[in-house]
Amino acid sequence: MSNYNPEKHHRRSIRLKGYDYAQEGLYFITLCCQNRLHLFGVIDNGKMELNSYGIIANQEWLNSPIIRKNIQFHEFIIMPNHIHGIIEILYQEKRRSNQDIGKFKSPSQTIGAIIRGYKIATIKRIKDYIKTRASTGELQFARTKQFAPREKDIAEEIIKLDYKIWQRNYYEHIIKTARAYNNISNYIINNPRNWKEDKLNK
Repeated sequence: MSNYNPEKHHRRSIRLKGYDYAQEGLYFITLCCQNRLHLFGVIDNGKMELNSYGIIANQEWLNSPIIRKNIQFHEFIIMPNHIHGIIEILYQEKRRSNQDIGKFKSPSQTIGAIIRGYKIATIKRIKDYIKTRASTGELQFARTKQFAPREKDIAEEIIKLDYKIWQRNYYEHIIKTARAYNNISNYIINNPRNWKEDKLNK
């Protein structure tokens, strides 16, 4: 899907007025690092090589459906400075009755809440990781390629951000057709191979 460009098609996040983002469905999500800094690793020969921070981001993404039983994750990719993923909110067998209409509805199962929870979890783990490694003097080369940035250098960038590693907002697109799902899945899978042409590659 070489013609799909999240920077072009999602220049800013536009929420549909009146749309229930807690209802079942498929959502294409893009999260960017603050200032689009390359915090999670490098692309080598068309493959993503995660550093320790990227491993944490990957683990917390996989952990989200374990914490929230109403969601399922499809294709996703951790890139050097952003994440693409497809989130499915699962069908709820117990539908709201007429008596429930108008009552307060918890926002904890919305796409926004899922993203906020993920961001908080990654920030906390990365912050704990950096502080622990710094206190023991163990910050060293990332466990990927020799030319990968040093973990210490990236840690210094993260500390300068006061650990606010994520851009405040996120990009989202509601997937409405099987064709769109297949195109977006292919885009995610091929993202590392197309990194040189990626608009998010700063």
